[in-house]
Amino acid sequence: MTVRVRIAPSPTGNLHIGTARTAVFNWLYARHHGGTFIIRIEDTDTERSRDEYTQNIFDGLQWLGLTWDEGPFYQSKRLEMYKQGVKTLLDKGLAYYCYTSEAELGEMREQQKARNEAPRYDNRHRNLTTEQQAAFIAEGRRPVIRFKIEDDREIVWNDMVRGQMSWRGSDLGGDMVIARAAKNEIGQALYNFAVVIDDIDMQISHVIRGEDHIANTAKQILLYEAFGTKAPEFAHTPLILNIEGKKLSKRDGVTSIFDFKEMGFVPEALVNYMTLLGWSPPDSTQEIFNLETAAQQFGFERVNKAGAKFDWDKLDWLNSQYLHSMPASQLTDLLIPYWQKAGYEFDETSDRSWLEQITSLIGASLTRLPDAVDMTKLFFVKSLEYSEDAASALQQEGASTVLQGILDALNNTADFNEAAIQEIIKQVVKEKNVKKGLVMRSLRAALTKAMHGPDLIQSWLILHQLGQDKTRLQQAIELK
Repeated sequence: MTVRVRIAPSPTGNLHIGTARTAVFNWLYARHHGGTFIIRIEDTDTERSRDEYTQNIFDGLQWLGLTWDEGPFYQSKRLEMYKQGVKTLLDKGLAYYCYTSEAELGEMREQQKARNEAPRYDNRHRNLTTEQQAAFIAEGRRPVIRFKIEDDREIVWNDMVRGQMSWRGSDLGGDMVIARAAKNEIGQALYNFAVVIDDIDMQISHVIRGEDHIANTAKQILLYEAFGTKAPEFAHTPLILNIEGKKLSKRDGVTSIFDFKEMGFVPEALVNYMTLLGWSPPDSTQEIFNLETAAQQFGFERVNKAGAKFDWDKLDWLNSQYLHSMPASQLTDLLIPYWQKAGYEFDETSDRSWLEQITSLIGASLTRLPDAVDMTKLFFVKSLEYSEDAASALQQEGASTVLQGILDALNNTADFNEAAIQEIIKQVVKEKNVKKGLVMRSLRAALTKAMHGPDLIQSWLILHQLGQDKTRLQQAIELK
């Protein structure tokens, strides 16, 4: 079996997670079968299509690791092919010029509504005489071109996700417009027609897309037949739903793929999560895998029919797993832009060593990349304010005495390392005759100006490198 699949987004907006998930499923299916993954840009909507959206789509797919084998192809450069296809159907008597005006269509819909009928075109111009056409042209009417759909026709296909599907021609809204209005020429082809011409020309074997395209599939199968071509196999994947079970939208705080990037998700985690939105691996306990591993196991027999609810907690968990296992050097590269955006001052090259030390210190606590900004503030900001509980800890009896003892011991320490820190703590506990808990609480409050945060000993080692530990100890001793 030769597998050729495509992702065909419209550049009328940024790459959305729904389109990206469709791209993931297409990519996985192609790779599983050693097939071809094609990208096609459906940019015939000239009013809404934008070059920046096209670039956003390319960049988003590449960021996710979804490299394509052929393309990009642009519908806007294939218009003559569509016009020739429309002409073929006109010559076969399978399509016709329709001169029904907008006012007439509106009146038709109102009458249908009054009769409690579904809106549909009543095919009134299907069999116009030459004289009738000439009269409409003389009136200055601009026709559309419609494809004939017989009401009693049954369209059946075996969907790879949903099994046997069946539609009646009478449920497709009447004869379908396949090209826009023009004077005496064939106008611009519409979606359902152009996509069939493209898929035939590109020899697409499987069309994998969201279930919201099911009605289009019935219409498109009729077009394949009209051109004497075998239709591809179809797989209609479940929609991505919000927590309320409705289709995920911008109102749910989800827009483009790069919004997820900005929120601090790494591509490996996001694409891992999208794979699980509607598909389950053979081993139900397996939740973490890369694209290549998923491709080895992927098949539509394990894609669900029901909508897939978007779970932020699950995505956060997956993201944390990738961050926790990431080498410090790689994670540092990802964190640097967030530190820079926060206004933290450092040199990427000369400060690299302690930046990676900070990363190693907080890496295991990260859920999203921006979490690092607050976690590491104590290393970058010299004029930190004490938290309320840290200030209270420093006001406790014996705190300033303990801190003075630590500072004195620190001044007499030549080689500063983890062993030296432990010896300083042990010495102060003994000399000041206090409990270790008081020493540790006072030390944390003084050095980090908070009572919760990363490992205290490792934090002290980094602050010492930055020359900030003695200053903070002195500030805490003098706190009134």
